[in-house]
Amino acid sequence: MLDNNKIKNKFVHYTVMKNEVVDSLNCYNSDKIFVDCTLGGGGHSEEILKRISPKGKLISFDVDNDAIEFATERLKKYDNLTIINASYTEIAEQLNRLGIEKINGGIIFDLGASYHQLTCAERGFSFMKDAPLDMRFNQNQDFSAYDVVNKYSEKDLVEIFSCYGEERFSKRIAHAIVQNRPIKTTLELSELIINSTPRIKTKIHPATRVFQALRIEVNHELLNFENTLLKVINLCDVGAIISLLTFHSLEDRLAKRTLKLYSSCRCDKFAPVCTCGGKLLELVNKKPITASAEELKINPPSRSAKLRVAMRV
Repeated sequence: MLDNNKIKNKFVHYTVMKNEVVDSLNCYNSDKIFVDCTLGGGGHSEEILKRISPKGKLISFDVDNDAIEFATERLKKYDNLTIINASYTEIAEQLNRLGIEKINGGIIFDLGASYHQLTCAERGFSFMKDAPLDMRFNQNQDFSAYDVVNKYSEKDLVEIFSCYGEERFSKRIAHAIVQNRPIKTTLELSELIINSTPRIKTKIHPATRVFQALRIEVNHELLNFENTLLKVINLCDVGAIISLLTFHSLEDRLAKRTLKLYSSCRCDKFAPVCTCGGKLLELVNKKPITASAEELKINPPSRSAKLRVAMRV
């Protein structure tokens, strides 16, 4: 039997833009099928379940064992919920296993690391708390931040820090890492980054961008999101909503570019006839929705969140 107090104390949770995300689904009293690609603490999932009818269905995915344990207990009273302990990259296979051909209600992606993952010291996501270099969303996978930091070539580290972290001092940091291996903990790496970069006036900690880049590489975040979003467009039935909540510029640019691409004809502009099938999406909001002033006061990290919404046509 699960110890409820132990679960609550272990899992710190905040749901970013809960109402805005679920409002976008238009799911009040709906008997359709909805998908939450990143269950996390269950905040978005719970709000969906409160609104849909008992005949409606919600399928929620997550690879994080802590999230699965916490959300399973939190949402145990809902009979129309299916929690799947798997990556959302397996969405087509998992829905097929459940006998579901199309998502006719809507789907949400709440991207990036959860508040719990970022603040739980032993998970190794934070540069402010000492822990082994980990950063895995899926605690069952072997590959971790330790492998990237200690086994990648200097050239590959530069590329990762530049592309995934937009770090201007990528070369200096990568060189310092290679010269000081093995690096085993988050504070070791954080201090090395501080010591290998010039002091500049900024509110951002010097290790922020490198830690973001490592997390993205370890969990294949951008690649998984891009590939799955393309699958989802075809999995959605006409009228279904696709709601994308991003937390940094790389994710948002990818979301914006993909939604824009599929909201118009994709053929060469000089092609005599359309062969792509025409547009598949209608943009619900051309500009991203951001967190309210009230939410920013409660949870300042919400300032980086951007919500983009489209409807399958």
